[in-house]
Amino acid sequence: MAFPDRFSNLPDYAFPRLRALLSDITPGLAPGQAPMVLTIGEPRHPMPDFVGRIMADSLHELAKYPPNEGAPELLAAISGWLGRRYDLEVAPERLMVLNGTREGLFNAALALCPERKNGQRPVVLVPNPFYQVYAVAAAAVEAEAMFVPATPDTGNLPDYAGLDPAVLNRVAVAYLCSPANPQGAVADRAYLETLVALAERHDFLIFADECYSEIWRDTPPPGALQVATAMGLPDRVVMFNSLSKRSNLPGLRSGFAAGGVAQIREMRRLRNYAGAPLPLPVQRVSTAAWADEAHVEASRALYQQKYRIADEVLADWPGYRPLQGGFFLWLPVPDGEQAARTLWAQAGIQVLPGAYLSRAVDGVNPGAGFIRVALVADADQTRAALTRLRAVLLDGTGG
Repeated sequence: MAFPDRFSNLPDYAFPRLRALLSDITPGLAPGQAPMVLTIGEPRHPMPDFVGRIMADSLHELAKYPPNEGAPELLAAISGWLGRRYDLEVAPERLMVLNGTREGLFNAALALCPERKNGQRPVVLVPNPFYQVYAVAAAAVEAEAMFVPATPDTGNLPDYAGLDPAVLNRVAVAYLCSPANPQGAVADRAYLETLVALAERHDFLIFADECYSEIWRDTPPPGALQVATAMGLPDRVVMFNSLSKRSNLPGLRSGFAAGGVAQIREMRRLRNYAGAPLPLPVQRVSTAAWADEAHVEASRALYQQKYRIADEVLADWPGYRPLQGGFFLWLPVPDGEQAARTLWAQAGIQVLPGAYLSRAVDGVNPGAGFIRVALVADADQTRAALTRLRAVLLDGTGG
């Protein structure tokens, strides 16, 4: 039986790789200690208290086919949130709902990346390290994925403007995540203005992954669509967001895409054939969640408390950068895989080697000297975990 070659060079996904890396180790735990898993970005703050009630009240709607693009009430709630958050007026035809952002980030490439760009194979720009669906989307459309370093030297954001103009003329799509997964860097307005102008000059689309937009230290991060609209170029951006991180509802699988009329029309057209609409009870809960900010503010305060804990415990960690947004620490270490093994063996702490979130380019993997640490547990657990992590990797005193 033959299989397609386009996915043949994909590395194993990060979490199976981690299980294999740690499989021969018995976690080192003192009596009464429990393992601490700081690998996956699964929020653990309380979900909004209205979720169960609305879900129960709308269960009868499981007997109905839901609208594929989103119920009018949900599209109105998302539009209202975009207005309050970014001062944007986004009509319903510029929106569509998603089963989380990963579906949209993948299918947008299928719907919007052309087969040829200026007569050549198209390029999809991917920050390196990155959320792995970007690379799979590029492979699916048989574009050339170009992994652009997003390292401390570049402010942990990709320097797309520094690429060769000949390459930029082949670019069809540029992915950007802000606040960035895994580094926690935030693209400021000047960065976004440069990127939007670059997209206009070289005629490509920006896919802005903003699912961490509501978790920030001091100031709400600007949005790519917000900046592009102010520049008079809203059609250059398709933005993606969800309730997973904002509202602590990763299992709801509810997100949205917003962009120009033509871009959303093409995405909706593909989804009519190949997409699975969100069940109406999920859409009812989502409508309420996008309309409410109180639960978001409460959750954000808990993350900001954990930012302060990380700053306190790790202040003198060589190369430590305080988080600006999101909930991942990106900690420099001599070797990410060895650090992960050592932490599991000596302290019963699981972290993710940074190399598993990056690709080697010219023999260099920009994530190899880092570990990703998810700050999703409560404040006390976070302090205990970071204190144990520091004791093992920095102080050398064990768990």
